[in-house]
Amino acid sequence: MHRASVWSSHPDPLVPRVVLTSPGKKAVLRLAPDPDHPWWTLQHAPLGDQRAWSVSFGARTPVEIIAGLTDALTDPAVVQAPAHDPYQPLRQAGWLEGHDDEGLTSPDGLAHVEHFTHGTTDCWFAKTAVSEDPEGLIWRAYLSGDTPAHLITGFTRALAEEAPLPRDPNPLRVPLNARRQARVTTTQRLATEADFALERRVTDLADRSKQPVPAPMPPRAPQPRRTR
Repeated sequence: MHRASVWSSHPDPLVPRVVLTSPGKKAVLRLAPDPDHPWWTLQHAPLGDQRAWSVSFGARTPVEIIAGLTDALTDPAVVQAPAHDPYQPLRQAGWLEGHDDEGLTSPDGLAHVEHFTHGTTDCWFAKTAVSEDPEGLIWRAYLSGDTPAHLITGFTRALAEEAPLPRDPNPLRVPLNARRQARVTTTQRLATEADFALERRVTDLADRSKQPVPAPMPPRAPQPRRTR
């Protein structure tokens, strides 16, 4: 986001954190290693009719899943798309309905996403865990109810993606409880391929702003109702 979408960085050599601010100063993304709080937080100020919203991700949330949301946030074309159903990518990937409409659960039973509404509470939350015990939690995410639907959909689309996640083979890079559930395939990669992967991603994201943004679809006129 810093290089591809011109978000400004605020480094502090005395504090182990990263703070990025959007060009319009409306959004702030923080990465702050803290054992007692989520490591990733994104806060957005009110904008027009859109109320303030925030999201947070635990330390072990795969960066590819976080990128699903941040890519949608910085993509000028996504905002023009029709209304989104954040559950749809999960349903298409075979996620299972819970009892009493209590969200969707992945086919292997490890991940769960739910839109929780009760009284004045409105939020989305997701978690991946190998058991209900606190030690079984791998990561969790929280998205406030005012988070734009297309951003939540970007998150759920990345979460439903079945492509393998490339990781360093060092066992310390992956949580122990996650390693017990993972299917691992070892492949050989050229050093140059890894070196230029980030540069290609930055270039691809930056090129989005050069593409013409499609005009939003005009609202469909309501069909006349039959009356007696």
